[in-house]
Amino acid sequence: MQSHIFESYFGKYIDISPEALEFLNASFQEMNYSGREMIVESGGYAKYFYFVLSGVQALYIINEKGEKVILGFSFKGSPSGAFDSFITSKPSHFFLEALSPSKLIGINKQKFDELFERFPEFYKWRALFMEDILLGRISREVEITTMTAKKRFDAFVKRCPPELLEIPQKYLASYLNMKPETFSRLRALRD
Repeated sequence: MQSHIFESYFGKYIDISPEALEFLNASFQEMNYSGREMIVESGGYAKYFYFVLSGVQALYIINEKGEKVILGFSFKGSPSGAFDSFITSKPSHFFLEALSPSKLIGINKQKFDELFERFPEFYKWRALFMEDILLGRISREVEITTMTAKKRFDAFVKRCPPELLEIPQKYLASYLNMKPETFSRLRALRD
């Protein structure tokens, strides 16, 4: 199925046995979402841990003003999901939406848990994965709280994949904690 995805992603962290690769291929299933389609709604349950084959998804909450506050994006080659719900089997606090037509592969919770039971080396992957998420969140908080809008914009453009620049700028502006007009002005200066 998607052996190269598993080898390139998990292989950054651990050695994958042929048996584990076979299990992953048998356990992940392909799912397609149209642009603007909801994958997980706040209050709903996340049934899958995903890898993105194509498209862009946004993880967000709705604030008191009824506005979407973008917390993060997933895109080709990255993991995706409403992890708060997937890990705890409780309702999610977040929305996960496909912003563009998206092809994902997902593993359900039962198979995900079985992966760790059968192949304990994946505990190392999980620890390193969580470490990456934590360090990324800390970095983002520092950017949001200490950098000017221009510096946040420049840092984002430097590290983001090209497909993120194709989605509506209101989502990118929200992620960078700035007004869409500010984002548009900064983008125009860069072009």
